[in-house]
Amino acid sequence: MNSDATTARIEHTVAIVVPVYRGEQVLPALIEEIDRSTTSRVSAGGNRFRVSEVVLVHDVGPDLSDVTIRTLADQYDYVRPVWLSRNFGQHAATLAGMSSTSADWIVTMDEDGQHDPEAIGSMLDTALATRAPVVYAEPTNAPPHSFFRNLTSRMAHWAARLMGVGPNYRFHSFRLVLGETGRGLAAYCGESVYLDVALTWVVDRTATCPMAMREERGGRSGYSPRLLASHFWRMVLTSGTRPLRLVALFGALLGFGALVLTGWVVWSRLTHEVPVQGWTSVMVILLVTSGGVLFSLGILAEYLAIASKSAMGKPLYLVVSDPAEGPLGRAAGEEAAAMQVNAETAGRAEPALPTQG
Repeated sequence: MNSDATTARIEHTVAIVVPVYRGEQVLPALIEEIDRSTTSRVSAGGNRFRVSEVVLVHDVGPDLSDVTIRTLADQYDYVRPVWLSRNFGQHAATLAGMSSTSADWIVTMDEDGQHDPEAIGSMLDTALATRAPVVYAEPTNAPPHSFFRNLTSRMAHWAARLMGVGPNYRFHSFRLVLGETGRGLAAYCGESVYLDVALTWVVDRTATCPMAMREERGGRSGYSPRLLASHFWRMVLTSGTRPLRLVALFGALLGFGALVLTGWVVWSRLTHEVPVQGWTSVMVILLVTSGGVLFSLGILAEYLAIASKSAMGKPLYLVVSDPAEGPLGRAAGEEAAAMQVNAETAGRAEPALPTQG
């Protein structure tokens, strides 16, 4: 039997992990789209696959996403909720969902509808054709964001390549990961570690799959400029030792500049071209050197902060049971039931008899 026929006979199971922060209104439409892939399908490349589970990770957002998740879990037997004790962020929620899967492959996607579940077959074809354990979506259209955000994103990509982040910086939240790789990564990935950088630690190659991104559902992105900057900074700090080498290079350049400036000042003084007052040149030297030292110390302090967090054992996330079924949920339910009983009792109370004059 030839290998193509054998490959076509194998059914790859896929688990979809969706971090949920503001999914009250958008999750039902996403699950409807995914539902078409929960029966066996054949991709364009002839590979058979099936979505066997959808893991919805409740990241404790500001809306009623938890109610929507429970409704979907009751309606679809392949929907599995994962409850976090508080909001830990998208990357931690993604890792929590990865660790809760059991399929051959893991697909991570956003809740806002930008990522088309129909593209999963193409990503699987790319993974099998290139023998890559990780495949990222490569958008063929401009992201539906503002000009400023797109510009800063391109600048972040350039800076990431300069820092040596990964073999090829094309990270994207819509990704296909080999199941055992994703679950193994979730087991050791610690606090403040950028998920995609951690993936480059354990895989020898990644691939990309071109696809068009759709418009967001349910309003604008919840990422503020501050959160995006923090996101980028965490990626840089977990990228390895390249930033430290850049700091050393920066210090060497400052040292060379200081030597040149010192030679010029001494020559000018010997040729009587410099007045007695040397305040300006002294201040320039102090500012340049102190600025370089402070910049270097700032980066070193960030590395020490990450090391101290890891040493303290601060958890990346904590999975808990459904809050509605725990003691707090039962207490709230009992209080609501008591209030309802009191209201009904008050409504059934007999009116007071009129007093006789």
